[in-house]
Amino acid sequence: MSKFPMNHEDEGHKQEMAEVPAEFPWDPFPASLSGAQSKVAARLIDGRYVSGLTEDERRGRYLMCVDLVEQLVEYTERKHLQRPDLTLPALLDQIDDGVRKKGWEVGAVEFDWIMGRVRVRILPAYVPRNT
Repeated sequence: MSKFPMNHEDEGHKQEMAEVPAEFPWDPFPASLSGAQSKVAARLIDGRYVSGLTEDERRGRYLMCVDLVEQLVEYTERKHLQRPDLTLPALLDQIDDGVRKKGWEVGAVEFDWIMGRVRVRILPAYVPRNT
């Protein structure tokens, strides 16, 4: 069902053990409801209305995003060897544009988080915005 690459080895154990940092997004796909009256988008889960992600859903998305960070760091390092004519910031901009067009089921705020982490790993002096 997933449209993005992911390493699934020992996934259940990883999900139980993962501690999600506070700056990781809570709602990667915010709802937009039209109309004049105020509305809240929520789902009924186990008899309770939940807006955004549950803790388990958020942890799963965090693990997926961490995996993508690792893959993109390796990809960036390979591409930099193949394209020494590009500066690292220019290469990262190209990769950022490319991954956002892949059609993966990753929200814009998750892409921002992922690419912020990739940039920190590749460009040690980089400081991510708003995280």
